[in-house]
Amino acid sequence: MARVRLLDAVDGECPDRIDGQLVEIGGQGHENHCSRDPAILRDMPPIPRPGRPRRPRRPARGPKIVVLGDLMLDVVMAPTRPLEAGTDVPGRVALVQGGSAGNTARWLARLGARSSLIAAVGRDVAGRALVAALRQDGVAPHVIRVSAVRTGRIGVFVTPDGERSFVADRAAADRLEPADLRAAWFDRADALHLPVYSLLGAPLGLAGQRAIELGRSAGASVSVDLASIGPLLADGRGPAQALIADIAPDLLFATALEAEALLGLRDPEGLLDLAQVAVVKRGPKGSTVLTRLGTGRSRFEIATEHLATRDTTGAGDAFDAGFLVGWFGARLAGRSLSVSLQRAALAGHRAAARQISTARPELPLA
Repeated sequence: MARVRLLDAVDGECPDRIDGQLVEIGGQGHENHCSRDPAILRDMPPIPRPGRPRRPRRPARGPKIVVLGDLMLDVVMAPTRPLEAGTDVPGRVALVQGGSAGNTARWLARLGARSSLIAAVGRDVAGRALVAALRQDGVAPHVIRVSAVRTGRIGVFVTPDGERSFVADRAAADRLEPADLRAAWFDRADALHLPVYSLLGAPLGLAGQRAIELGRSAGASVSVDLASIGPLLADGRGPAQALIADIAPDLLFATALEAEALLGLRDPEGLLDLAQVAVVKRGPKGSTVLTRLGTGRSRFEIATEHLATRDTTGAGDAFDAGFLVGWFGARLAGRSLSVSLQRAALAGHRAAARQISTARPELPLA
């Protein structure tokens, strides 16, 4: 078992659907661009902050990664001290970009990938603002806009120590349908990434399954993040295990709690019965990387430095993006399997560290 320590953690709208019918909105396709090369295994330059002039973008040269899932409006409530029943407490209430899939797609673009997001939003101000923000971040949006249903919202309650809880009103996010997908969106894709929300229920779960078919037909690998215990185990552990086993993802992401909930065991080794590579995220304790690629099974423990947190929302999504870009970059550079996995994990932790050390900017709705 290898142990690695992270010492330098640093801080087109396209098709539309109206009453179930697809409508093509005029305009040129939006090519993904990024302001930096994917040099994620070195110190990463800062992300442009609101108020700073953006550098001219140049075409991204990294892997092409398609993400399918939720693009949501996060309503963040962050009190500066614990709540008190029956009275007010001071704090911050903000409207920001959200959705697990949207977060991952944005981080992929920031890290140099050619990132695109397939999602559904409402025909409202929030939906338009979220799509515009995606484009500004360098993500190619393949976003279906659904009439008579508002854009999904997530209430995010952040405690003074940075931990968070959610109230999900998914609304339009669950309305993506298999018929909305186009094979061209997956052309020459290196990977398709889905949070588990994208595989549950109908029609979204059916769209997720169809995306996997299209992605694999195009030669893409498939990664899945277990994302949340509640939705994952809504029908019980057996159906959840069967769902992941049927998909047989090439790469499976989970937190330690999600892995234990899915397997019924504290040892995550059983995840390798479901995927070729499994990554268990342990927050400030680092991560565990498991693989059955190559000869036999291997396990790596990655340790990280503890960081003070403002808000842990999106850290896991950023980790996924960093890992994917790091994995493809290391393999393209000819690194060995073990080195590639360890470097990918370190890249994931760097991205997560940057996510939690920076306040998320307000989403302009005007």
